[in-house]
Amino acid sequence: MATFSLLVTANPYSSQGQFSAIQFAKTLLEQGHVIKRVFFYADGVLVASRLNCPPSDEYHLTKTWAKLAIEHNFELVACVTVAMKRGVTNVAEAERNVLIGDNLDPAFEISGLGQLTEAMLESDRLVSFG
Repeated sequence: MATFSLLVTANPYSSQGQFSAIQFAKTLLEQGHVIKRVFFYADGVLVASRLNCPPSDEYHLTKTWAKLAIEHNFELVACVTVAMKRGVTNVAEAERNVLIGDNLDPAFEISGLGQLTEAMLESDRLVSFG
């Protein structure tokens, strides 16, 4: 059994990377491995918005990540710097930046690159999906 962390930079709605990362995560968990953290960076942070609303006949990446993380107790972290640039924010950052509201899905948190560094140090492997 190994501990993995994932780095996901793929845009959730214009590439296959997010879907591939979810399938990889499910396979790891089925094989008894542990996922410490999934860190979303670049356009990958767009999946953390609770306002994502794909058509009902399409795969809902935000809800799928949230369900998987809750069921298997791992963290979903969006990089704060790129999340703010792309309009994804939590309550604290919205208040600090005097924004009208927040939209971070409750299963996700936003934090800095230190969380990615920590994940790399505390995991056996880091796998990137872009």
